[in-house]
Amino acid sequence: MKFTQRLGYYLGGFAIGLVILMFFLNGKDASCDYSPNARTVKNISSKPILYSENASDFINNNQLDSITIVNLVKYGSVNFSQSETNLDSCNVYHIENSYKERDMELTIKNCDSLATLLKIDFSTN
Repeated sequence: MKFTQRLGYYLGGFAIGLVILMFFLNGKDASCDYSPNARTVKNISSKPILYSENASDFINNNQLDSITIVNLVKYGSVNFSQSETNLDSCNVYHIENSYKERDMELTIKNCDSLATLLKIDFSTN
């Protein structure tokens, strides 16, 4: 069998496999969240978020809404060097993101069933 025939059979089988895979995964919320950042952000985003008094004041003063906060968390980057991840009950994460061309830092306390936004502020860097 020539190389072109083998390549044709391979690509044909690969295409059929992709179609079958798309058929089974269509409409499912399948994702590949294997990096520590993606798993942490997904875990925080799956819980209701409460706001501390400090965070509520910042949100009201800068006219932010809850959807903006959720997007800042969801698409943010977790700074694990500043985060406290070895606590017994609730871990505290520092998430960095930008909003309207300004860098922001969010401090979130992530417990089992609840996430609390402790602090949100513009970065000083």
